[in-house]
Formats: sequence, C-alpha cells, structure tokens
Amino acid sequence: MPQIPEKIHELTVGQLSARSGAAVSALHFYESKGLISSRRTAGNQRRYHRDTLRRVAFVRAAQRVGIPLATIRDALAQLPEERTPTREDWARLSEAWRSELDERISQLNRLRDHLTDCIGCGCLSLDTCVLSNPDDVFGERRSGSRLMVERRGNRREDGRHRQAQRQDGPSETCC
Repeated sequence: MPQIPEKIHELTVGQLSARSGAAVSALHFYESKGLISSRRTAGNQRRYHRDTLRRVAFVRAAQRVGIPLATIRDALAQLPEERTPTREDWARLSEAWRSELDERISQLNRLRDHLTDCIGCGCLSLDTCVLSNPDDVFGERRSGSRLMVERRGNRREDGRHRQAQRQDGPSETCC
C-alpha cells in the first residue's frame, strides 16, 4: 500500500483510492451522497483532506455490516463539520445500529428456517407462504397471485390485471 508523506495534507482521488481500497467511482459516489467532501483546484481536480481516509474507512465498515448509506450519512452529519469519526463515535453509532442489525439477523434466521416450506414459485395465492406472503396478508385483500409492486407506466397485457386495477386501483402486478 503506498505511503503518503506526513507533510502532505491533501490527497488526490487516486491517492485516496489507493490508500482506502475504495474504487475511484465509489469515492465519487460517496461524495455525491454527502459522505465525504473535497475541494477543487484551479484545474478542477478534486483534493481530499487527509482525514477523509478515516471517513472512507468508517463508511466502508458500516456498509460491510449492512448499514444503509443514508443512515451512515445521517450519522456523519451529527459530527461537528469536517471532524473525523473517532473510536468513540464508532462505539456510540454501532450501539445505536445494534438493534437494527439484531432484527435483520432474526429475520434472516426466520427466512432460513422456513426456506424448505417454500416451493419457490412466487405464487402468493397459497393460503400461507412464510417467505412471500406471511399470514396470508395478500389473501385478505383479494385472490390471485401477486409478487411485484407495480410501477407507474408499467402496462400489462393481462386483461385480468386491468380489471383488477379498475376494481382496486394500481397496487400489485399479477404474475
């Protein structure tokens, strides 16, 4: 890993990428999402403060445990402007994220335990499908199989779907 002399206080995007292990495109993405910041030189090149290395490490560690970028950005926004996250910051934030991670782990364990009950077809017209239709939630609304949430402008050729839309409004897409 290339070493950066102590006297250098700003890094190019290439140097930041090499030192952090994050791709240049990832760094640009992080910047566009407000996770890191840079200044521009007269030649419009990005320059990152040396402390950005720790911010990138913080972001990547949080991502590895499944924390969404929006949550990471909100956490970093709580720090005083431009301050590098410390060990204490990580401890405080990771404690706050623990319950969210515990719930995800619990959900994944339930999915794993019920995986053999699923026939994998995606048909939600079954009375109970513990993976796609727990407690037959969709069956209470209407019969038929539904799997994908419909997006505006998505037109289906299935006449039954159009008829269902007229009755219930656009909600799910029939399979």
